[in-house]
Amino acid sequence: MKPLRTLAALAVASLLAACATTETAKPALDLPAATGQAPAGLDRWWTLFNDPQLTALIEEALANNLDLRAAVARIDEARANLRLARSALFPSLDVTASSNRSKRSEATELRQGPPFTSTTHNLGLAAAYEVDLWGKLRSGRDAADASLLATRFDAQTVRIALAAQAATTYFSLRAFDAELALTRATLATRDENVRLQQRRREAGVASEFEFAQAEAERAAVAAVVPPLERAVAQTEAALALLAGRSARAVFAPQVARGVDLEKFDPGPDVPPGLPSDLLERRPDVRRAEAALVAADARIAEARAQYFPSLTLTASFGGESAELSDLLKSPARIWSIAAGLVQPIIGIHRIGAQVDAAAARREQAALGYQQAVQAAFRDVHDALVAQRGARAALAAQEERRAKLAEALRLAELRHRAGYSSFLEVLDAQRGLLAAERERIAALRDRQAALVDLYKALGGGWSPETLAAGSRN
Repeated sequence: MKPLRTLAALAVASLLAACATTETAKPALDLPAATGQAPAGLDRWWTLFNDPQLTALIEEALANNLDLRAAVARIDEARANLRLARSALFPSLDVTASSNRSKRSEATELRQGPPFTSTTHNLGLAAAYEVDLWGKLRSGRDAADASLLATRFDAQTVRIALAAQAATTYFSLRAFDAELALTRATLATRDENVRLQQRRREAGVASEFEFAQAEAERAAVAAVVPPLERAVAQTEAALALLAGRSARAVFAPQVARGVDLEKFDPGPDVPPGLPSDLLERRPDVRRAEAALVAADARIAEARAQYFPSLTLTASFGGESAELSDLLKSPARIWSIAAGLVQPIIGIHRIGAQVDAAAARREQAALGYQQAVQAAFRDVHDALVAQRGARAALAAQEERRAKLAEALRLAELRHRAGYSSFLEVLDAQRGLLAAERERIAALRDRQAALVDLYKALGGGWSPETLAAGSRN
């Protein structure tokens, strides 16, 4: 009856330990009302730009980028740690084999007589199992499980940031392409101005001053070409690096172009308000939540060390002086044991571990709050930037149209003799600046749209990740 009472007590203790686990309580947050919906098509948002080259570039980066591959390797490490934590819940079984030859002293007072030299062979199975009375091993498994999920969300954060960086860099490249083409076309116009002023000077119609002004303006435009060519080359190399290409391909980059910057779709109109599933879509928020769950599990694991641990061991095999007798019945040996260990002297060490785990849990809770704050700020800033970028582009287009008309009138006045060539040069200079700023506004509009997709957690499927974390 006494062994039965002992087993019943152990079963009750195990049941109480299992019931002691509670769901992680997330910090209370003061959130704005969710009044809108995220734009459709966020799973592969870069395809909404309808540029096959951009799509190919981003998907090449997602397949080959070294930062993303390192993040995937960290997932593999976390998955192995989870398997290791799960293995502690099951018994261990080992095969043991040994052979020992020894000699006893012949010079002691309590002699046992010859033979003084002996040989012993041993072969058997050894099993051990720690009964998880207080949930220490289960808590370690839960912490490893949550850490794996957090690592998956880390990788997804890298994925979203990588796609956004590749898209933004691509738009910068297309802007540099457009500005370089504009500058070269303007340089051709300035060359024509120089030839025209030279003919006018030779005919005595234009002064030396006007000819020098035309040459100076041509040189000013020519000076812009090399920096733009350098910017194009450096941006191509940056894209090759993001795409995870070889060192040779990064040194001599070849980046295919697709849609001109002028022809990119401005993107969908985003309804006002915040999407209701923002905190579910953002992998950085989900990662912080998983870290909080892991921290709670680590506290439970540390606290369980206060209580006794019960270990069951068993062995079976044979032991003999001759190898030929090792498997015979007289050589058979076996043992069954149970050991109970209750910490006493080291109780302060356990308390320090619990306090450290609690401090890490507080850090995780603060990290969760910071992640939520950052998510809402990102969406706020992205919405403001998108509206501002569209308004700025509209203003720049209007400015360019007005300056183009001003240049036309300046040329008419100059040909009619009502104004000097300086007026034409000023109008050309103003139009060129407006064209450049309009190109920058086009780039900023596309970059703001990318930032919006990134802030909304575009390109992420929470169901897929949640299912994958169970593997």
